[in-house]
Amino acid sequence: MEERKFYTCRNDRAFKEVFLNEKNEDLLKVLLESILSIKIETITYFNLEKNSDNIYFRRKHFDLHIKTDKENIQIEVNSEMRDYVRPRNFSYICSTYSHEVLTGEDYSEDTMFIQINFTYGLGKKKKALRIYQIQDVDKEKYVNNLFIYEFNMDYYMNLWYSNDEKGIKDYKYLIMMDLGLNELEKLSKKDRVIHKYMSEVKRVNENPFYYEYMSAEEDNRKIENSLRKQFKREGLEEGRTLGIEIGRVEGIKKGRAEGRAEGIVEGRAEGEKQKNLENARRMKEKNISITDISEITGLSIEEIERL
Repeated sequence: MEERKFYTCRNDRAFKEVFLNEKNEDLLKVLLESILSIKIETITYFNLEKNSDNIYFRRKHFDLHIKTDKENIQIEVNSEMRDYVRPRNFSYICSTYSHEVLTGEDYSEDTMFIQINFTYGLGKKKKALRIYQIQDVDKEKYVNNLFIYEFNMDYYMNLWYSNDEKGIKDYKYLIMMDLGLNELEKLSKKDRVIHKYMSEVKRVNENPFYYEYMSAEEDNRKIENSLRKQFKREGLEEGRTLGIEIGRVEGIKKGRAEGRAEGIVEGRAEGEKQKNLENARRMKEKNISITDISEITGLSIEEIERL
């Protein structure tokens, strides 16, 4: 029998079901406080589907959007790194920044806008954390209250798989998000937060509705990726075939053109020679010396003597 897949919080739907649940506010607080080095007193949850100001643009769907005492925080879970990930996520935080500032009482920088990207697929050898801000080439910041935190989840997961005890201890709340139940059992010893998280992610996987939803969502994603690869492969094959045909036709054209050019050159040369031979014959009939005829026509003495 096929082993049933266990969805960790690397899956954005599972992440939402665990951390968007207000009963798990304590889990979210601990996670955010540990990675941002801040103290959070209150959390306000926002609707993840945000209407766009322009009717021609699709609505935006955040993985998690909250407000704390001083911060406006978005969280995006990226299960793999693609070219579109950063531009898309940047558009989300820019939209939130714009909306909040334009609807506020003044243009201040009192509220910190933070986007957190939990990104898989960057590679374990890349930097563990990058913090981005908008600044010029001299590193002068344009605004002081917009930050993008990109956590390289491959780096943190490698701490677990390489048994780095200090690293695991320091980043256990990041590591837990992509562990199975057996691994979580090992990590959860004497840690009530991880123990509760383990119970919650288990609950999500055992809920038939959510499991079916995530399985269907993943299946659709795999189908889409498979079709994309298929179309790309077929497109390449079609392109190669077309390229070969175009190359063949162009080759024929080129060959014809080159042949025509060579024929013209050779024809002209042959015509010129025949003209010289006829002139040589006439000069020979008038008893002009063969040496003079050779110099005038460019023909060899042997060619002239055969006339």
